[in-house]
Amino acid sequence: MTSSTTHTVTALVEDRPGVLNRVASLFRRRGFNIESLAVGSTEEAGISRMTIVVDGPPSIVDQVEKQLDKLIDVVTVETLSESESVMRELALIKVSCRPEQRGEVLDVVGIFRGSVVDISPITVIVQLTAAKETLDALIENLRPYGIREMVRTGRIALARGPRTTGVHQQESEEQRRFHQEIGRMPEGALPFDSK
Repeated sequence: MTSSTTHTVTALVEDRPGVLNRVASLFRRRGFNIESLAVGSTEEAGISRMTIVVDGPPSIVDQVEKQLDKLIDVVTVETLSESESVMRELALIKVSCRPEQRGEVLDVVGIFRGSVVDISPITVIVQLTAAKETLDALIENLRPYGIREMVRTGRIALARGPRTTGVHQQESEEQRRFHQEIGRMPEGALPFDSK
């Protein structure tokens, strides 16, 4: 379960050079603490999804959304609650593992429904996609064997059910007027053009 001090914000942005830098600069200038930031392509050509985990009091979420909405490259912003979305992280963990320990390590990995993606005479690389707390628990169970190296993606999330954050949804009249005033042409083909 996500701590009450972390908030998951997802933003659809135009896939152009400099967008990530502008978003990160906004957070730096405002003093918002980013716990994790994951960026990847979406189902729409020219649009990327940023999943940003922000640490702070509940009031910070409104500020983050408003500040992101002001950026010309941001198409839409939404905060996802844990109960109404699916949230996952991916981890690759290289664990010291002598041949006589391999069975034990594989048992631990199996309990967490992870998989071994590489084996050498003295190490194994474990892969797990799961909620943050499950990853944390696996790491703690592997720590006694010796974690030699690890990488985590940071949180990614999608809303449960038919609700989406997609750009294919109709904009309200207020949103369309705002986008026209700031130079974005939402009625055009993707990616949205920014003047």
